[in-house]
Amino acid sequence: MHTNEQLIHKFYTAFQNNDPLTMKQCYHPDIQFRDPAFGLLKGEQANMMWKMLLERAKGNIKIAYTDVKADEIYGIAKWVAQYTFSQTNRKVVNYIAAEFQFKDGLIYKHTDNFNVWKWSQQALGWKGFLLGWTGFFQKKIQEKALYSLQKYSEK
Repeated sequence: MHTNEQLIHKFYTAFQNNDPLTMKQCYHPDIQFRDPAFGLLKGEQANMMWKMLLERAKGNIKIAYTDVKADEIYGIAKWVAQYTFSQTNRKVVNYIAAEFQFKDGLIYKHTDNFNVWKWSQQALGWKGFLLGWTGFFQKKIQEKALYSLQKYSEK
């Protein structure tokens, strides 16, 4: 197994164990994380996002991952998050495809891709079903997520 595959396993095992410190240790200091909910996060922002999500889940998040592959430069994995969305108390099962780039033996770029419309239907109910596919609504989701992260980071 390539060392970068081991690094991805370490990252998701830490995620499963509610361990944001170990997750942070897998990231390069100049990490660039991107997903549909938060957009682009850089450096400490990305680490704070994982810490916030795990803290808000209060141990009630289930992470499963599969299909980890990596070489010297690139890596991929599939993962599933099952949790209750804190703002609506609705159950979510989110299927995510992750892509990685490595630098200095650490994850330098991490991109998570998932279907925002499917996520919004689960997390937000009928509003997500009716509007979750629109760019306007997706931008609102991102603005709210970034605002939440900013408030969390300030405390």
